Amino acid sequence: MQSMEDPGTRKILSAVSHGSIFFNALILSVGVPIAILLISNDSVIKNNAKEAINFHINMWFWWTVAGFLAWILIGIPLLIILAVVNFIMPILAIFHSLTNANSTFRYPLILRLL
Repeated sequence: MQSMEDPGTRKILSAVSHGSIFFNALILSVGVPIAILLISNDSVIKNNAKEAINFHINMWFWWTVAGFLAWILIGIPLLIILAVVNFIMPILAIFHSLTNANSTFRYPLILRLL
């Protein structure tokens, strides 16, 4: 059964889920979409929260790989690419959430664990 939130709430909660990556790089940033996933009954909001959680997990993995490779001096270009992706993709997701309230933003090229 799909519960319908009003479009304003749907836009804000979806955008906050995706924008939480800008809060900080610690557990707090992934806690926001987890909390939204647990409290919301709307399927679009839940899907956006899951997508944001998956993006967090993927970024943590790739930052770890790039950090390890940077120690042996071949991961510096990867660090730069990750910094750009980590900044641009959530902005695109927030824009999509605010302009397209009835659909879920899907991050390209990420592993979806949820």
